[in-house]
Amino acid sequence: MKKLRIIYAGTPEFSVPALKALIDSPHDVVAVYTQPDRPSGRGQKIHFGAVKQTAVDTGIQVEQPLTLKDKETQNTLANYNADIMVVAAYSLMLPQAVLDTPRYGCLNIHGSLLPRWRGAAPIHRAIQAGDKETGITIMQMAAGLDTGDMLFKIPCPITAQDTGQSIHDQLANDGAIALIKVIEQLTEDKLAPEAQDDRLSTYAHKVEKAEAEIDWTQSATQIDRNIRAFNPWPVAFTLFNGKPLRLFMSKVENDKHSDEAIGTVIDEKPEGISVVTGDGILSFSRLQLPGKKAMDVRDFLNGRSLLGRKLPS
Repeated sequence: MKKLRIIYAGTPEFSVPALKALIDSPHDVVAVYTQPDRPSGRGQKIHFGAVKQTAVDTGIQVEQPLTLKDKETQNTLANYNADIMVVAAYSLMLPQAVLDTPRYGCLNIHGSLLPRWRGAAPIHRAIQAGDKETGITIMQMAAGLDTGDMLFKIPCPITAQDTGQSIHDQLANDGAIALIKVIEQLTEDKLAPEAQDDRLSTYAHKVEKAEAEIDWTQSATQIDRNIRAFNPWPVAFTLFNGKPLRLFMSKVENDKHSDEAIGTVIDEKPEGISVVTGDGILSFSRLQLPGKKAMDVRDFLNGRSLLGRKLPS
């Protein structure tokens, strides 16, 4: 196998498994590009992103430009003399000059089965839409938004128990597997690019925090999808005593009509708290009170009750 010089671009935890797979491979990761350090948390302290921490721990050169559009940054990238650049949740647009710089171009690890869910939030939107399946696509990057030729896919089922976190973790690991497979095919000249059918594409809009507030007039099915999609971020919530009550896990209890007003808590047991929705009954099983840690309903009901309360729509 030909040993490749690889630039890796990514920032969050999603990008780490593929980077580690490259580090463990026969290839040479010559540089890691990642977002600039930014303050986070209550103390607004500067923390390294997950990809930067991995690079630092393994002694790989780190670059953190604000943009890839200026000539000096492009010259720096070109000086690494890379055979290929791999991008995974980097959050910077690659101009054509950068796409053309590596010998074999740029690959993207995308968290959907393209052309389904192009854009910023494919995992959230797939769960919200009730998709039965998502997956990983390794794509040859082009100038458009997630429009390049598809090189390899690994499908991933979405069950009624899956959350944004569980699908994220599965796709991150599958992305590493798929990437190594594509690089093997590339070095052996066995790639078979497949053009995307733009007619089948959907756009995965960036998730906004305001979307996380639960509208109890929606169906139990849709609310359940939203709760699971927004776990672990931005976390679905409803107002309780004027403050956010965050909900992490739920299920559709049934699709029966209730005479109680929408948003009314009609039952509570250790397995879940039942709420009337616009269509059916939803039961949620894990929640978080303001200023408290997340807990199971079983623990919440130890000295507390929501029975008969009406949650705002």
